[in-house]
Amino acid sequence: MRILNIQYIILGITLMLVSACSCNRRPDAKKPLVIKGLYSFGPEIKSFQECGREKEFWVTDSSAQLELKYSQMNFEKPYLPVYVEVEGVKKPSNKDGLGAEFDSTLVVYKVIKITKEIPADSCR
Repeated sequence: MRILNIQYIILGITLMLVSACSCNRRPDAKKPLVIKGLYSFGPEIKSFQECGREKEFWVTDSSAQLELKYSQMNFEKPYLPVYVEVEGVKKPSNKDGLGAEFDSTLVVYKVIKITKEIPADSCR
């Protein structure tokens, strides 16, 4: 009888662990991609335009490095574009709040490169 109770306890713990692990995996979760383009930052705008595309994205800086590195460039005026290579994901923007006027949001997880020198190719 005691062995049976222990088996039920072990089975219960195993099921809880398996279900807890699977909750963190969303089938719709996107893997971060390296994305290249122009980033502009100022008091009311955090925007990104991918190289070779016209669509503009609102930017959410989960890395806490993009805005910091932009600010360290000491521009005299806000909103001047810089070339960036970031690791992140694109997702639909929220319907209200900051960035609501953009269709999509770029969530930045890692800053790979940021420079004032904009490539002459498709990023102009």
